[in-house]
Amino acid sequence: MAQVLESETAPNAIEATLSYIVDDGTKIFTETAVPGGTDVRFGGTPDPRRVTIRNGRHHADALTLERNGFRFIRHDTAVGDFFDEAQVRRVYYAEMEALVKAESGASRVVMFDHTLRTADDTAREAHKIREVVRRVHNDYTEWSGPQRVRDLLPNEADELLRRRFAIIQVWRPIRHPVETFPLAICDARTLSPENLVVSERRYPNRIGQTYAITYNPEHAWYWFPRMQRNEALVFKVYDSLRNGHARWTAHTAFQDPTSPPHARPRESIEIRTLAFF
Repeated sequence: MAQVLESETAPNAIEATLSYIVDDGTKIFTETAVPGGTDVRFGGTPDPRRVTIRNGRHHADALTLERNGFRFIRHDTAVGDFFDEAQVRRVYYAEMEALVKAESGASRVVMFDHTLRTADDTAREAHKIREVVRRVHNDYTEWSGPQRVRDLLPNEADELLRRRFAIIQVWRPIRHPVETFPLAICDARTLSPENLVVSERRYPNRIGQTYAITYNPEHAWYWFPRMQRNEALVFKVYDSLRNGHARWTAHTAFQDPTSPPHARPRESIEIRTLAFF
């Protein structure tokens, strides 16, 4: 068993390579695979960049959902087995609805999706779950955020879209502390609209949009070393409010230079919510 590096001994910052994209004018899109498969991406030019990533544990008290776009918290869960989808929907959805309400101040939270991921190809195929995403991206766009409300709540959408809403996600490890491919997240204040490039996600029954991200030396990156099952990252991927609050948070899995020898592959869950104010 790999030795887990305690959070207090992790470095203040690390250097790592993140995979951005160059907007070369080609159409950017992803053909989504079935669970257990591998997505296939087209368009754009990969742009790997060496960046500094700060240890967010040392800044956690100062990082907020509204200003930075994300918040790191200690949060226990009663879920015993995250591979049991019925248990996730019965237990975890209720936990996450309460958490997102508490963290965002939303009056109503609608859970609509969750994704399990692993960096282990064999486990991914066996459990029919998804791969880790090793490119800098944001999950929704100016178009696809409101469209998700129309897709999921068609009878209420016109009324709901007259008021502020956000798409807020929660990410956590599901078993072991994260030893490989942790999540890096970018301070929303350093993410410029010029960095956002529309990328289609093509599903069998619909077409969605995400943002691919172009490099900007102003980007301020954070990661939270060796995140554990009782820790969570709450972050925004869309906010309709345009008055200076965080609206997007670029994020990506990355190759961690501090990973121990024979590290266990990362296993995580992300859950997606519509938050209405």
